[in-house]
Amino acid sequence: MLRHEFQPGRLVAGFFLATAGVVFAGDAGGLWETPWFAVIPMVVGGLCLGGAAGVVSRGIRRRRATARPADPAQAPLDAS
Repeated sequence: MLRHEFQPGRLVAGFFLATAGVVFAGDAGGLWETPWFAVIPMVVGGLCLGGAAGVVSRGIRRRRATARPADPAQAPLDAS
């Protein structure tokens, strides 16, 4: 049993923000050289993709909620 509902938008946005953090940490540690403007598209793109994933998952949840009956006893019987 899940303790909370799965939120793919937060997962995608969090992944991109964590990646931006790793890029900054690598630059600060001297492992590589990162231009100051390189992380901005990464963060903005991650937030946009996270929002898109949230919208898609909400649409899927709504479609599944309307497709399945609330009470299994009231479900129509198959004619097979």
